[in-house]
Amino acid sequence: MSVPVVHENDIQEMDLPGRRMRWLISESGIAARHCSFCVIRVPPGEKVRPAHSHPNGEEVIYIMSGSGRVLVNQEVSTVKPGSTVLFPQGHVHMLHNTGNVEMKVACFFAPPTNLENYRMHEEVDFPDQTTGQVRTKESS
Repeated sequence: MSVPVVHENDIQEMDLPGRRMRWLISESGIAARHCSFCVIRVPPGEKVRPAHSHPNGEEVIYIMSGSGRVLVNQEVSTVKPGSTVLFPQGHVHMLHNTGNVEMKVACFFAPPTNLENYRMHEEVDFPDQTTGQVRTKESS
């Protein structure tokens, strides 16, 4: 048995709204039975869109570079290199790069997932800076 190793540059990058994504541990790459893993790059000023949740599992993100804020079930917190965030199963979340450099994020999922298992929440956005209220399409 060979050691399962992959370098992120050997994986095709997907261009998605607000980010570029590479699945390193997935059905199509190195397959793991109990988890999956991707790396995303978020340009300055961009939000990972749309807000989404994972109905079948949890996600943990680790901020490798860049800074910004994260929305989890209508609560906002700042993140910077070294920050780790848990997105509990079913909780709506979103990431925003508020800095002036690219944000690079490691994303771990258990059990394994893929984009088909995301539940999208197009109506959710970060709170309005003046009111503090989470914006939805209905309130915009």
